[in-house]
Amino acid sequence: MPQSKQFAPRDVVLEPGLFRDRYELNRRYVMSLKNENLLQNHYLEARLWQTSFRNTHNGETGWGEDRHWGWESPTCQVRGQFLGHWLSAAARIAETGDDYEVRAKLNRVVAELARCQQANGGEWVASIPPSYLEWTAKGQPTWAPHYVVHKTLMGLFEAFAVSGNEQALQVLSKAAEWFVRWTSKFDRDTMNDILDTETGGMLELWANLYGVTGKQEHLDLVYRYDRPRLFDRLLNREDALTNQHANTTIPEAHGAARAWEVTGDERWRRIVEAYWECAVTNRGYFCTGGQTCGEVWTPPYEFSARLGDKNQEHCTVYNMMRLADYLFRWTGDAQYADYIERNLYNGILAQQNPSTGMVSYFLPLCAGGKKRWGSPKNDFWCCHGTLVQAHTLHNAYGFYKSDDGLILANYIPSSVTWRREGGVVVLARQTLDTEVSARSLPKRLVVNLTVSCSEQTEFPLQVRVPWWVAGEMEILADGVRLDTTAVTPSSFVTIRRAWKQETIRIVIPQNIRSSPIPDMPGTVAFMDGPAVLAGLVHEERRLTGNKNEPNSFLTPDNEREWTTWRRTYRTTGQSRGVRFVPLHAIEDETYTVYFPVEEPR
Repeated sequence: MPQSKQFAPRDVVLEPGLFRDRYELNRRYVMSLKNENLLQNHYLEARLWQTSFRNTHNGETGWGEDRHWGWESPTCQVRGQFLGHWLSAAARIAETGDDYEVRAKLNRVVAELARCQQANGGEWVASIPPSYLEWTAKGQPTWAPHYVVHKTLMGLFEAFAVSGNEQALQVLSKAAEWFVRWTSKFDRDTMNDILDTETGGMLELWANLYGVTGKQEHLDLVYRYDRPRLFDRLLNREDALTNQHANTTIPEAHGAARAWEVTGDERWRRIVEAYWECAVTNRGYFCTGGQTCGEVWTPPYEFSARLGDKNQEHCTVYNMMRLADYLFRWTGDAQYADYIERNLYNGILAQQNPSTGMVSYFLPLCAGGKKRWGSPKNDFWCCHGTLVQAHTLHNAYGFYKSDDGLILANYIPSSVTWRREGGVVVLARQTLDTEVSARSLPKRLVVNLTVSCSEQTEFPLQVRVPWWVAGEMEILADGVRLDTTAVTPSSFVTIRRAWKQETIRIVIPQNIRSSPIPDMPGTVAFMDGPAVLAGLVHEERRLTGNKNEPNSFLTPDNEREWTTWRRTYRTTGQSRGVRFVPLHAIEDETYTVYFPVEEPR
């Protein structure tokens, strides 16, 4: 079973800085959407539209500009999937800081879904008709009805599990009755055929529900939604992923992960480990940490021909981070926390517009790339949904708790309240020292961690040594330097002591390093700590220098703005100069990530 757990959202508060800014930007968007528009397709399916779609401009019933379009259009086969994402996001926001405004909105939406379910006969609560699933069972073309239904049902589960809405569990349980009856009609071969059409996270959903109810009928659903045609190939160590639609299978791996946690059946865990091995260990990833081109998995370590305008679908970034979180909690291995960090900066942050909060479906990695941003009401791509969920999780990846200790896994300014047995309360707060008095751009990340206990208590504190550390990491406990000479990148340092009121100062040397394309090692991207740098040029630009020592031809540029250090750079000694900025700060600029670098003659 897992070695560590995430803290509840209410226990972790984001401190001022980049991550809280992005969280608040997302919250404003979540709250800006009207209930009737979020529910529009569920109302239509339940035939409640007459009382729900009133054009407020002229008082007539109808569809106007103030509706949700794109994938939410009533003519789209995946209409209504966004509401499920919204429910999951709102549930987490409601619990973060006990946000009463969001909680009230969430509870109202759940109540309206219950009304839709009643109008549908007491079980069906989706935004599409059940005939779509019947079409799939008959082998007729459909656009992922399981995926769409899953979003609503998983949103209901998280409204219950995260924010405590009991009505959401009641609605979900009634909806499960339809699936128990429907799936019982099919033998294993027919069910396998059905599951060959994208199932989303149905397996994870049923595992979650079984974990709450313990009912045999819900366990039966877990095993009916098994994916032997994929999972058996993975267990046989075949490459079952190359050129396959990536986001079809990642949620199925989530399902195997959750199935292991609620059943203890080791086969499920072996599937997850085999999936990670096939998707990451034996495949590699771009400098950003993401993968995919045109939504499909890239062949192992063959990336150069796949750089384009449709790299790194946002959904795959979000879902692979969730898979890494499962594996980190099971193993405590720093490689998974490293993976989360890399994708957090260069995927989740990089694919959210820092001004509008909107999503970029893909993250172009070709020369002269440009992000294409979604709109608040006219797109609602799948990535639009994972966007609103992803930015509620910034307080999930910093601190974890083990059976006996505290884990500092990622450097996200935040404070955590840890309630231990015996009534002991531990408060831990990590902040970043901006070193405003420094003469020039600091080449290190400095983290101050304060630990306060209501009573003196002994426990281990694990501190991650990131993969990008550029030299020996320093850790000072109340001013006394700990021995870190044997510490290696991508590991943890354990500090065990009796805590009362202690201050830990963590100094992580940070520098620019190169990240080559595996099958074209002379072409590299540049990274400043965990963040990819993007060159502000419209075309591929050849640079001259030692690619292994990018500091020899990159120097800080426009480095200071009032009390803020800007981690921006420019080239030196080139025929034409290039400015570099963090990829996650790019909005509408045209940029290039990978550059051929040749030795000077």
